[in-house]
Amino acid sequence: MSARWRFPWSTTLGAFTVVIGLGAFLHARLGHSETCAFSPHHAGLAFPVERIDPEWACRLEAIIDHYTTATTVGPFRVALPKSMYLYLLDRPPFAAALINRLDLGLYKSEARGPGRFWGYDGEGTEGIVQLVYQDPTSRIYFLEGSHDSRLLPHITGKAVVFLRMNSVRDANRMDAMDSTMVSYTKLDNRILSGLVSLLRPLIGGTVTRKLRKGMETVNRLGQMMRQHPDRVLFEAMDPPALPDDDVAFLKEALGSLQKPGNASHQKTPTP
Repeated sequence: MSARWRFPWSTTLGAFTVVIGLGAFLHARLGHSETCAFSPHHAGLAFPVERIDPEWACRLEAIIDHYTTATTVGPFRVALPKSMYLYLLDRPPFAAALINRLDLGLYKSEARGPGRFWGYDGEGTEGIVQLVYQDPTSRIYFLEGSHDSRLLPHITGKAVVFLRMNSVRDANRMDAMDSTMVSYTKLDNRILSGLVSLLRPLIGGTVTRKLRKGMETVNRLGQMMRQHPDRVLFEAMDPPALPDDDVAFLKEALGSLQKPGNASHQKTPTP
């Protein structure tokens, strides 16, 4: 649930800085993008990389072929039907606003152009996420971002994230989504990159936590929608109300969750 991204994903999937000279490097590579190619197979999943816009091929290849860390998270089940899952995935500002209003997280997001979003996870990770490719079951993202923490003070980098989604029925026969994320991250700082053997476990663990936390938060949002639809709608409409289109979709979607065969009748405490 894509521009600059603070990282250690992701995700999430945050203010980013681009290494001086990167523009010239990419310009030179893009001039020969037809020669850039990389494997369609990632963590046992096949992605249609041949359909990626050639202008993006070299950007992704440079990260995938020279990554600092590679991470796989999932399959992870989210308690949302496909229509709602995709709606939130394609509208990060709406998803982030709901998550914040329901006290499920401190995420922030802003649209920065078609398929391009800025995001911040409230924990030092920030950046821009760009949607590179999408079809009914797959997404491919390019990210630029930075991360600040006590252990990893202000590091910047880029990432490629492959997302595979499958519509399923959970144990209660309710519609849900299984998602698997595969991410490749590459540090910008050459000095840090030279310490990759020491940093890889730390950075890899941070990326894994970020991806998993993002999925867990969306799952909690889905559970809240099923168990407390009135509260979700109230928060969405509480002044200042979220955009009219989003509220209209939310009303219809929450109503469909409560129809026989779709809604859970087992109430649990609010997360």
